[in-house]
Amino acid sequence: MLSDIKTIVFKVGTSTLTYENGKLNLKLIFALSRVLSDLKNSGIDVILVTSGAIGAGFGKLGITDFPHDIPARQAAAAVGQNELMFIYDKFFGDFGHTIGQVLITKEDFEKEDRREHLLNNFKALLQFNVLPIVNENDAVATDEIVFGDNDTLSAQVAKLIDADMLIMLTDIDGLYDKNPKECDAHLISFVDEITPEMVDNAKGSASKLGTGGMTTKIMAAKIAKDNNIATVILKGEHPDNIYKILDGERIGTYFAPRKKDNE
Repeated sequence: MLSDIKTIVFKVGTSTLTYENGKLNLKLIFALSRVLSDLKNSGIDVILVTSGAIGAGFGKLGITDFPHDIPARQAAAAVGQNELMFIYDKFFGDFGHTIGQVLITKEDFEKEDRREHLLNNFKALLQFNVLPIVNENDAVATDEIVFGDNDTLSAQVAKLIDADMLIMLTDIDGLYDKNPKECDAHLISFVDEITPEMVDNAKGSASKLGTGGMTTKIMAAKIAKDNNIATVILKGEHPDNIYKILDGERIGTYFAPRKKDNE
């Protein structure tokens, strides 16, 4: 599979990037930066959609009783985004790669002229061999903080740039046929068709910092599938497993892209 893939969008969630106290998991971020840098070295265009700004902000501010009001979360995002990008810049720089921050709101996809400008921005960054790091502009936007998630954002980015694959790194092994906390739950390793039952069985995030759950990941996979993009949901604690995915091993849950009309 590796030789056929030219562009991959990665999404990493807050629960993967941070500890329960909101502090950044530096060991994991370093390992992820190393793997993504190596993929870039191999000739693959890599885009990283990252959560974690709000959680990192709370950790930076020393807040342990996390408030849910929008202004407090926006303030945490403003502080945490700086912290997050500083760490990414340091680690990716250690591996010889330049990063570029791209903060996005819903309107950037909904308005045609802004969508075109966004696409041109991604194309220019990739042309200059920059690794774009994307997040919702939480400091000014409210939709994602209240209702949404970066799962959908990552799928929209993959669709916009016509990526070959979307890999979502999370705190669970993949999609299960029922609540994974139940002893008889089984991991679904391959999904050819996304059914309503699949969505109904999905449960929300157990993390107090994360906004997305398995339902949003399934819906993101559907967006990708409808645009002929393969999707993988993978536990993010061991970034080296990304290599195994690209070598064709069955780890996590693989959502097959929609078959072309002539297939």
